[in-house]
Amino acid sequence: MTKPSTSLNKFLSSTGICSRREADTWIEAGRVKINGKVAQKGNRVFEEDKVTVDGKPIRSAPGMVYIALHKPPGITCTTDLRDKTNIIDFIKHPQRIFPIGRLDKSSSGLILLTNDGDIVNQILRVENHHEKEYIVTVDRPITADFIRRMTSGLPILGVMTERAVVYQISKFVFSIILTQGLNRQIRRMCEFLDYKVVTLKRIRILNIHLNDLPVGKWRNLRSKELQTLKENLHKANRH
Repeated sequence: MTKPSTSLNKFLSSTGICSRREADTWIEAGRVKINGKVAQKGNRVFEEDKVTVDGKPIRSAPGMVYIALHKPPGITCTTDLRDKTNIIDFIKHPQRIFPIGRLDKSSSGLILLTNDGDIVNQILRVENHHEKEYIVTVDRPITADFIRRMTSGLPILGVMTERAVVYQISKFVFSIILTQGLNRQIRRMCEFLDYKVVTLKRIRILNIHLNDLPVGKWRNLRSKELQTLKENLHKANRH
């Protein structure tokens, strides 16, 4: 029976000390050793192996973290610690994690964070058309024409937005489900129709729902949620 192993660059990146690309550079420069021998690209790491970088031992990859945060307005989805409003300092998680995608500083709602680089890449692939749902409040009464035009697509940033699912909730509030991720897309769409967004909250990403998670709080994804998420991503990546 073959022992389980991990590619060296994936092992290094999963510890949070570097990206896979950086790991390859370190390996090529001869900075990485496995059991005292200079490593080569393509090497694999087994459970009992001792890996060092510049002579310093590297611990095995930490357990995978998958978090759902109810981001409050004013927090920036950046890992740049020089930004005093950065999301990493706000959460204060003991492991090195990073946000999946972005949510505008002035917006609130669901954002996912993880230390799993593979799932980040899968979620961010534009061609997968992953659903994201928002509740939006605007500054003047919503009309049937507004809903129709938001649904059918609008010209912003030099492109036509893809069709969206939009329905009115109340006089000033509507829900929208997007499968695109253009910069400030909902705000720009509303501005095109002479509406101004007052509040914008994301309530769902794929099968992960915000539900009653309090503002500013986070929780670990439930095992069933994570399983369904990975199954959906696997199906999307096969098409």
